[in-house]
Amino acid sequence: MSPDTNMPVCDDAHGTLPACAPLAVPYVPFQQTGSKRYNQNEALCNGTLFPGLNLPFQLKSTKNSMASCPLCELQALEFVLVELGLYLDTHQDDSEAFALYQQFVAAEKTAREKYEAANGPLFQKSAANFDAWSAWLKEPWPWTYSEGGK
Repeated sequence: MSPDTNMPVCDDAHGTLPACAPLAVPYVPFQQTGSKRYNQNEALCNGTLFPGLNLPFQLKSTKNSMASCPLCELQALEFVLVELGLYLDTHQDDSEAFALYQQFVAAEKTAREKYEAANGPLFQKSAANFDAWSAWLKEPWPWTYSEGGK
């Protein structure tokens, strides 16, 4: 027992409640090749692109609570790219997923260019595509929300 806390002394691989219980070990199911996929908005709402990995231990947002705007669509596309990239890290031979990744890269590029043409650059490096640096400093910023949205 530790004299300070009246709790047993446990090594780093164990917690103290209950006494020296093993720490939690997370489990993530292995994704199968050719897994079903949500569309990009459903993926963003569920926090995963793959229904088989949808382990709802937190409250998920609903489609109705997700704003429908060009920036929101761009965020959904970028989320799907991250998810597919992570999937491809462990399933590099899945040519269907890679083709889908390529399609989403093109869709994200088009959506980003359209958004930036209407609202200004999203990234500092994007300011190079404009006439002056002031395009980067122009408000509103992407995270400055307005009543009507952008």
